[in-house]
Amino acid sequence: MSETDTHGLQRRLRLSAAAEDSPVFPQDRFDAWLAGRSAERFRVSRVPFADLEQWSFDSGSGNLRHRTGRFFSIEGLWTPADGQDAAQEYQPVIVQPEIGTLGILMKDFGGVPHFLMQAKMEPGNVNTLQLSPTVQATRSNSARAHGGSAVRHLEFFAGHGPGGTGRGRVLLDVLQSEHGSYFLHKRNRHMVVETQEDIPEHEDFRWLTLGQIHRLLRRDHLVNMDARTVLSCVLPGAAGPAPAGSSFADAVLHSLSRSAAPRHSLPELMSWLTGVRTHARPPARPVPLRATAADGWLRGPDRLERRGGGPFTVVGARVEAPTREVPSWTQPLVEPTGTALSAFVTARLGGVLHVLVEARAEPGCLDGPELHPTVHCLPGGTHPLLDHVLGTPPSRVRYDVELSEEGGRFHHARCRNLLVEAEDAFPLDAPATHRWMTLGQLARLTGFGQYVSIQARTLLACAPAAV
Repeated sequence: MSETDTHGLQRRLRLSAAAEDSPVFPQDRFDAWLAGRSAERFRVSRVPFADLEQWSFDSGSGNLRHRTGRFFSIEGLWTPADGQDAAQEYQPVIVQPEIGTLGILMKDFGGVPHFLMQAKMEPGNVNTLQLSPTVQATRSNSARAHGGSAVRHLEFFAGHGPGGTGRGRVLLDVLQSEHGSYFLHKRNRHMVVETQEDIPEHEDFRWLTLGQIHRLLRRDHLVNMDARTVLSCVLPGAAGPAPAGSSFADAVLHSLSRSAAPRHSLPELMSWLTGVRTHARPPARPVPLRATAADGWLRGPDRLERRGGGPFTVVGARVEAPTREVPSWTQPLVEPTGTALSAFVTARLGGVLHVLVEARAEPGCLDGPELHPTVHCLPGGTHPLLDHVLGTPPSRVRYDVELSEEGGRFHHARCRNLLVEAEDAFPLDAPATHRWMTLGQLARLTGFGQYVSIQARTLLACAPAAV
């Protein structure tokens, strides 16, 4: 996209973000619409592994696989020791080599861009239905390996690529990583496609402005992870500098703009991250699931768990969902044992809002360390800066919302997401593992893929919802 096109898109995104309501679908009708969709008969129940239809544990490796070899599998992951005081680690991991598609359609109504969002049921969702992208599909689902109906609106996203004849204008097309603590080398194709076609109405889909979506991001467990990660790549920045004494919300929009003066240039930040990646611990590698027994992982009739407790367990589930492509199925799910926490500490440096990012690796990441929030803790985990975040006075907490992780592979995976303003006592001299960045710098890196972690992308998408 040319510089002129980029500026034009930014102007249009600002219009959409400023529209906190829309005559196309008024905000006061949202809850009734979602409740109507939730009235459908959805049911998720636990089942022992022996009742998982078409799933079985391999007699040699112990890996849990679907009989078709499609969808995903539960295997083992070995992380080598990092230094004399560290120990090697084993854990189960989700192996899903297929690249899924997360796509959102955009269309102008009255000169204001709207985005086609879906009320989608996922078996692991805390509240059954959440606001999802237009299309959210693995390659197996796209190919209808489940034997069910076709994915609605997939034709707008499937035809783009070498020799393709895709419909609409592509505004975003980038590969991004998923949770490296649970997946091995998992990536999804993020797309935003603009259309001028008349899209047939369907009860599961509604057109919303960015401003409406940002309002919904202030509510727990409503906008799903897949929608958040795509939206993090299409953020509006302010047209000019933030006025002196501006609100936190105005400071966010200025920080997202290219005119915001950063503490470090983007080349400096890239050199720092490359150095961290160069000296990172050796990469983890897949091993048979049975090998995880060396680290205390034990398989019972209805769960795979770590002796003495761990960050997650693996369970079996039976799903009934009449509005999905397949109305019923069984599958394994990863169930975290508590609530995770992700937080950006923010500070105004030289009058410009910055966030403190951490370069850190998760064992399943493809390219090593990525840019994470200031603090990210799995259930039961800790972090050197966690006390700073938890001790922030309420008056300096600008965003505090509990959101769900992806419900297709996880069961009730929750994460508390925070944006906090640094107190006077917070050390502005960042440790070697951290750097201060503007939100605009972070947003630009989402356009290249696999630099910004999915936890940081969630907070980036939520930043315009901060108050």
